Amino acid sequence: MSFAQSVLAPWALVMTWLLSLGVIVWCLCLRPWRPLLEDTALQHRWMAATLAVMLMWQLRAQAVDWLTLHLVFTVLMTLVFKMPLALISNVMINVAMVAIGRNDWSLMGANVLVTGIVPAIVTGFVWRIVDRRLPDNLMVFLFACGFFGTALATLGGGLSAVALIIVAGTDPEAVYLAQEYARFLPLLMPSEAFITGMLLSILLVYHPNWVATFNDHRYIDLQ
Repeated sequence: MSFAQSVLAPWALVMTWLLSLGVIVWCLCLRPWRPLLEDTALQHRWMAATLAVMLMWQLRAQAVDWLTLHLVFTVLMTLVFKMPLALISNVMINVAMVAIGRNDWSLMGANVLVTGIVPAIVTGFVWRIVDRRLPDNLMVFLFACGFFGTALATLGGGLSAVALIIVAGTDPEAVYLAQEYARFLPLLMPSEAFITGMLLSILLVYHPNWVATFNDHRYIDLQ
């Protein structure tokens, strides 16, 4: 989900812009373009995945004028390409949404935060737990990161959007609708979790080396 029209106070728009910009600058400081320059196949996969996600964002439900519901795929991008490249893809997709008139430019910071940064952080947290504390098992990785992690990240992104509207909303009706929307978040989590888990399982079966967070030697060769 993402914001299509501004219902946030100006101070919240500035704050989300600064926060999102700070995270993106941190990602750029990690020099994520290095593996892209070294691996032409990775370039093609990353660009193709970014384009595919951008096209999937066009399949959306516009319940109200200012809120759009759609699949995000940030968890899958984070697991496959790791956080820096996933967030850069998210920024590119959000820029494309502004360019084609889907979203308002002033909401770029809020949308990057809700659709990119929060889900990516939740995904990274879940992956760290799986990588360090859970058994080295393919099914554990798939279900913990692919299904449970996606559901948790979707919940985190949704709650962050609701919290923004409740704290900084300028329209009382929007604040009321956001509170009502929070009740339906558990119904939106399974769809994103199922599709992400299914796509991740296909990658792990046929191309496990494409998933940057998956160590096929640990999870497959040593079993």
